[in-house]
Amino acid sequence: MTQWLDPVEQRAWQAIVALMTRIPGALDTRLQRESGLTHFEFRVLSLLSEEAGHRMQLSDLAHKANASLSRLSHVVSKLERLGWAHRDSTAGRRGVHAVLTDEGFEKVLAATPGYVDAVRKLVLDGLDPDQIARLADLGETLSARLTRVLAEDCD
Repeated sequence: MTQWLDPVEQRAWQAIVALMTRIPGALDTRLQRESGLTHFEFRVLSLLSEEAGHRMQLSDLAHKANASLSRLSHVVSKLERLGWAHRDSTAGRRGVHAVLTDEGFEKVLAATPGYVDAVRKLVLDGLDPDQIARLADLGETLSARLTRVLAEDCD
């Protein structure tokens, strides 16, 4: 039998739903306007920029970006057309890698200040340091649980 949400649980869930639906759209709008990137494209470029050699195996990149391999492959194809990334399969049995080009690195560097400003304006500036720390703890706890639950669902 389903255990319905009590009023506090319902309030917490509604707050999460509002964040899940409003923040991505706001980030997409700002990044598109200022940099011509979607939030997901920025995320992929950013993840690559943080790696040694600006490269990562596609399956690992998909995992870090919280995306399906299919969705990631589609975005990497777009980034390739724009000259911001390319695929490299010279690693042999270790799979295909996405590699950030110099132009892609410049793109993510140019987009990052606007992105950080948006994150601050949309989320962090409304919180005090203790709330930010609690938000980080809650986000990490929820993310770890989600990872475990999704892994169990795949078994």
